[in-house]
Amino acid sequence: MDLFSRSWTALRTAVAELPDEDFAQPSGCTGWLVRDLVCHLVIDAQDVLITLVTPAETEPTRDAVTYWDVAETPPTGDDPLDALIVRLAAAYEEPRLLKFHFDDVGSAAGRAAELADPSLRVGTRDEVLTAGDYLSAYVLEWTLHHLDLVAHLPDAAEPPAEGLARSREILEKIAGTAFPASFSDKDALLVGTGRRAPTDAEKAELGELAAKLPFVLG
Repeated sequence: MDLFSRSWTALRTAVAELPDEDFAQPSGCTGWLVRDLVCHLVIDAQDVLITLVTPAETEPTRDAVTYWDVAETPPTGDDPLDALIVRLAAAYEEPRLLKFHFDDVGSAAGRAAELADPSLRVGTRDEVLTAGDYLSAYVLEWTLHHLDLVAHLPDAAEPPAEGLARSREILEKIAGTAFPASFSDKDALLVGTGRRAPTDAEKAELGELAAKLPFVLG
């Protein structure tokens, strides 16, 4: 729960500190500018709020690791929902308006997470998790999107080290194996999720795992 808050606060702070011109820069998400990614984060924050007030009576069907579905191919940006995000982001016109909405909804999501009982069962995507597992899963979401946010912004702050480490741990559990110790947490996440291709040297270190990459999470 605490790591969710630290990761989310770091991401929100990074967005708040972006100069206006950075919103027109590409993000690490295929087909999305930084402004599109921030608009997606508004939707993510809404999802957190909705889930935390959607109690479930049945036993959990997923946890922080199995919450994630793994697709075979990376997104192209052509999905109708992805295209809708781009249109919504453009409608804000001024970065300050998008910043304001993100801060408003994002702050509420952060407060809701702090108030949530970790043992509470909640429903989302036709599955049931404890609130604690749901928020733990979102550490990976925030960390990956923080990396996406700063992918082409060298002056922007990167995700917290503890969020990177926890996200790597989740990804390795999804993969069923560990990434080489020579990989930094950031590189394990970028290469593991297809955000960048491994170098020839990295492929050699990955061994059989290289053939299974990327793990496209959704």
